[in-house]
Amino acid sequence: MFNRVCIIVLDGVGIGELPDAADFGDVGAHTLGNIHKQHKLNLPNLYAMGLGNIENSQLPSMAAPNAAYGRMAQLTRAKDTTSGHWEMMGLVMDPPFKVFEKFPDEMLRKWLETAGLQQEWLGNYPASGTAIIDKLGAQHMQTGAPIVYTSADSVFQIAAHEEIIALPDLYKLCEIARELLVGDLFVGRVIARPFIGQPGARSRTKNRKDYAIPPVGETLLNILEARGLSTLGIGKIEDIFCNRGVTHSNHTTNNADSIRATIDALENNNTDTLIFTNLIDFDMHYGHRNDPKGFAAALESFDACLPKIVAALRPDDLLIITSDHGCDPTTPSTDHSREYVPLLMYGTGIIPKNLGTRATFADIAATIYEGLGLGKWPLPTGKTTLC
Repeated sequence: MFNRVCIIVLDGVGIGELPDAADFGDVGAHTLGNIHKQHKLNLPNLYAMGLGNIENSQLPSMAAPNAAYGRMAQLTRAKDTTSGHWEMMGLVMDPPFKVFEKFPDEMLRKWLETAGLQQEWLGNYPASGTAIIDKLGAQHMQTGAPIVYTSADSVFQIAAHEEIIALPDLYKLCEIARELLVGDLFVGRVIARPFIGQPGARSRTKNRKDYAIPPVGETLLNILEARGLSTLGIGKIEDIFCNRGVTHSNHTTNNADSIRATIDALENNNTDTLIFTNLIDFDMHYGHRNDPKGFAAALESFDACLPKIVAALRPDDLLIITSDHGCDPTTPSTDHSREYVPLLMYGTGIIPKNLGTRATFADIAATIYEGLGLGKWPLPTGKTTLC
């Protein structure tokens, strides 16, 4: 039915709390709905696809959407970027990554000892990245001690001023931590968070680097690669999958560049069967920083680009727009939120209809596999939406 598929992940764009949201402290989370209440989102192209027709979307609905629409629950008991993307590709984690309020002192001592550092660490608690460098930045610059923090997600983050801990040394600290955070300390990502500036004017730089782990099982990307098909990862996709099954990469770092790269790939790429794009700004710049106004503007900017994306599609292309978790900027929390995510599917071979509530993100993988004419989806989780 399709020769090529493009997935665009609107990172952090949830569409209402999941039934188990209370277990994650996310009662009342509704990223799109709560932003709309404050800023009346103007998303004509997404509305035309049926975004507002999704169950409990709290957004304007259309009489006749031009795409198939629905929402998906995450089967993995988590709300982090890695497990969300892995599940889209058919891999459900059970158990999920570990989440920590505080990392064990013995682990941190071994970490610094291995790195040859004598000083202690700073932090070691859940925090906003911008807030913790404001709070501990001066002490860090005086002592040289790295700042460690986490969140409600499975992350171990290390912040350091680039003039205090040089980038190669910060990256080495991350590599050592990545080797230690396994087994009972199985954390999804170690993240280098370099910053610059003086008190009152500190800012994080673009030299962030993520240290994930390879997928713990088979994914659609591996399966496509084994069949001799190529995939293109745009944005942080290569990091999320540790390049497993990602045969080509364009490591863009913001929405604008990622959207341009996606349009270019759709117009000019004759190699890749799957184009897989992550748009990071919603989550990184606005969700985690509790900025609903900025989040709204970013959504409207993407919507304005959507006609160019659609115009670049070929008759045998499938476009999927979805998300990996919520990140409601209107709640007190600065963490991800446990939410349903939207699912929009557009293409000449797609019948506009209500896809309902899907039990797992893995339905995306099953839909792509069967939609490419490769046969019945071989992994145990995921059902095609094309029936």
